[in-house]
Amino acid sequence: MLRSLSVRNLVLIDSLDLEFGPGLCVLTGETGAGKSILLDALGLALGARADAGLLRHGAESASVSASFELADGHPAWAMLAAQGFEPDAELILRRTLGADGRSRAFANGQPANVAWLRQLGDSLVEFEGQSASGGVLDAKNHRGLLDSFAANGEERRQTADHFENWRAAVAALEEAEAALAQARRDEEYLRHVSAELEALAPRAGEEEALAAERSRLMNGQKLSQAMAEARQAIAGEQPAAASLRSAVRILEHVRTVAGGHLDAALAALGQAAIEAAEAEAALGEAERALDLDPRRLEAAEERLFALRALARKHNTDADALSTLAVDFRRRLEQIDQGGAALERLSQAGDEARAAFLQAAGRLGASRQRAAKALDKSLKSELTPLKLGGATFRTSIDALEESAAGAGGLERVRFEIATNPGTPPGPLEKIASGGERARLLLALKVSLARSKGVPSLVFDEVDEGVGGAVADAVGERLARLAQGVQVLVVTHSPQVAARGERHIRVLKESARNSARAEVEILDGAARREEIARMLSGAQVTDEARAAAQSLIAGDTL
Repeated sequence: MLRSLSVRNLVLIDSLDLEFGPGLCVLTGETGAGKSILLDALGLALGARADAGLLRHGAESASVSASFELADGHPAWAMLAAQGFEPDAELILRRTLGADGRSRAFANGQPANVAWLRQLGDSLVEFEGQSASGGVLDAKNHRGLLDSFAANGEERRQTADHFENWRAAVAALEEAEAALAQARRDEEYLRHVSAELEALAPRAGEEEALAAERSRLMNGQKLSQAMAEARQAIAGEQPAAASLRSAVRILEHVRTVAGGHLDAALAALGQAAIEAAEAEAALGEAERALDLDPRRLEAAEERLFALRALARKHNTDADALSTLAVDFRRRLEQIDQGGAALERLSQAGDEARAAFLQAAGRLGASRQRAAKALDKSLKSELTPLKLGGATFRTSIDALEESAAGAGGLERVRFEIATNPGTPPGPLEKIASGGERARLLLALKVSLARSKGVPSLVFDEVDEGVGGAVADAVGERLARLAQGVQVLVVTHSPQVAARGERHIRVLKESARNSARAEVEILDGAARREEIARMLSGAQVTDEARAAAQSLIAGDTL
């Protein structure tokens, strides 16, 4: 709610600090005293358009500060956090205005964009009155107001969830269709490349093996000669293995008299003889296995060059060709199986659509029930407010499926006909003046359980009425103020008597200037002000008695 308002150098106000409280706060005073200036000041703090004409004569600048106490879950905190504002115990909005008409805005001491401040202000205070716009008058808010009245939060949540699921399913199908269409456009190329890869059948690590084989084959003569010479050295006129075995036989004859000193030498010679024989055999096998056929070299080179050429063609390395072949096979399989995949996605989309339509149907039914209840409630409120000839209707129009959204399949509009026999029309098109203000009051009372802004401002909602009608206005304002903070500018003593906090605005005129002041009234001062409102300039004892009766709750 609005906690306080501080104003400096604004029109008739040079300095003003005003505290507010919960419930119904009434502002009274003579016509022209400056009551509307307080509303202008509040509007300025909430982001309303600044005008140099609001600056007090002779002042170089003006400023307005409004302090708010908000519940933890109020949307304003999320808006502040999104803009990087530091959290605080209260919210303080400040606006300064220079003589050149330029203004600056601040939220909790930090500079703020005025357009953003206006959005923030819309979540804090709603102005209702003869010239009000937005709020209940704005048709784009009507569906949300009806939903709050219907208390259909669960139906809205389910509808929103199913709509998101449907939208995701449609997006998945569209993406798959686009991918399949692109794949089919590339199908000829894919099949050509895949066939080329399959024909070559590349294997991981094959390039390295082929390169090694090519090197071996290219150096075949050199290898053959080296192996022959080595084998000749081992198995020549004096074969190494035979010589080693001969040495073993010689030492074996004296082994018994050596006392074990020859054992290590005999073991080493025996092992050496065995390994020399194995080396001779291995060299022979290697010579026989050495393939010096030039066709073998040609084949290895041809495949190696083919692998490298295909790798360059696809801008990759040879070892990655096998993976590329798998990828192309997969893409071709997607084309071949694309119809079945699309069918599955289409079926999932149909199921998501059906679930959304079912949830939206439940939400729509809750709105229809709430619309009937709201229309009935309004009908009972209009007659006491001297609007008995008016007809209120909650119009619910079905949307095309193409216009569906997370909020369902209905467009909601509040409509009114102020004269019998005329068709209901949009709220914002009805006649201005006190009639509009009283209608908005009736709506607000009927929508009292809807969670809206924490503070409402009514400007002269009682214009042109008195007696029982004014008392009905006051009673509804007081009832509304049980749930939200209500500020009302009034000329009606019946309304003023209902206030929990009474503020009087006075204008003091000097020779060359005028200034507005405010007083917080209670007790005798409050009774005197209500008596003045009853009797005019000359306050009589009868007026004072009537004022006391009103304050006590007795209807005049």
